[in-house]
Amino acid sequence: MRTPPYPPADMPAALRPLHDEMDAYITEHLKGFVSHRADGALVGPFAPMLRFPAFGRAAWTYTKALIDNATLPKAAHEVAILATGAVFNSRYELYAHERVGEAAGLSAEKVATIAAGQRPADLTEEEAAAYDVAATLAGGRQLPASTYNRAVRAFGEDRTAELVYLVGGYCLVSLLLNAYDMSVPGREEGLPDDPKEEGERA
Repeated sequence: MRTPPYPPADMPAALRPLHDEMDAYITEHLKGFVSHRADGALVGPFAPMLRFPAFGRAAWTYTKALIDNATLPKAAHEVAILATGAVFNSRYELYAHERVGEAAGLSAEKVATIAAGQRPADLTEEEAAAYDVAATLAGGRQLPASTYNRAVRAFGEDRTAELVYLVGGYCLVSLLLNAYDMSVPGREEGLPDDPKEEGERA
């Protein structure tokens, strides 16, 4: 990792409100994967957000807006995140959302296929619309009218906008994770082996 997680005890007082807000939101809304180190430091994309708050604060505000305004069906939501993470080969993002995707009702086979950068053959219409939008945009390509219109038919215009912003947000998350070489949590960091233990600690 190029920027280590930031233990709360070592933070300047001015940074603690941002950390505490992030900690509370993550604990409430982002479940099923390890997001804290044993000393309370946030891991994953949250570490560079806290290390560089001049930019990280805005990145967190965007992330929080995606949480606060989430209306997409959960399975389609996770398909979009997994497809984005797969394009970037973002280790922590895939680690986290493989777990969240299964909790949202995606089969293990679908999750594994998407995480491997492939399109499952048995996606529902909503999942297919989410996958195609995410894979196209995260891949840096113009969104075809047919793909956009399919998403609007599946979700409506407002939730299609949510999907677009979701993909954009997770492109940023993936970029942060890759730029700062944020690893999948492990025992060497003092983290529990079982994500359930993390939920109990939080």
